[in-house]
Amino acid sequence: MEYTITVFTENQTGLLQRVVSVFTRRHINIESLTTSKSSIEGIHRFTIVVEVEEEMVKKLVAQLEKQVDVLKAYYYRLEEIVYQEIALYKVPMEAFAHGTDVEMLIRQHNARILEIEPEYIVIEKTGHQAETEALLQALRSVGVYEFVRSGRVAIVRPMERLNRYLQSLEIQASDAE
Repeated sequence: MEYTITVFTENQTGLLQRVVSVFTRRHINIESLTTSKSSIEGIHRFTIVVEVEEEMVKKLVAQLEKQVDVLKAYYYRLEEIVYQEIALYKVPMEAFAHGTDVEMLIRQHNARILEIEPEYIVIEKTGHQAETEALLQALRSVGVYEFVRSGRVAIVRPMERLNRYLQSLEIQASDAE
């Protein structure tokens, strides 16, 4: 089953390697990995997609939380998140010289043209992996010079648990004083 793991960390050098090593030690392939700032100042977020059984994803999250600079990690099923990916396609300019087929293809896939150069055109498509892959397959008939797809960017449907977790830590700290 496919799971999206979110890992909230401090921004420390070498942390990416330690996070990835949790997966490589178990011979688990990371399907997608993105990192960015989170909504909380000074905290970064890893979004990792894996295909494993639920028992294994629970072990992965527990192992990730043992890392020194990891604040908290969670896992989600597809129905618990809202997600997108972005893909860029570089196609030959000649593809547009033979009628409106490519133009209609771009419209059908809700893509857009980002850049027009004498030799090529850059097209952008956001969506789920199946959608970006479908446009790639459709464009293969006219030629694709380059293709790149980002990793998954996801937001959870319930309120972000990290905020509640950090609040509980603050309460515990104030109660201990």
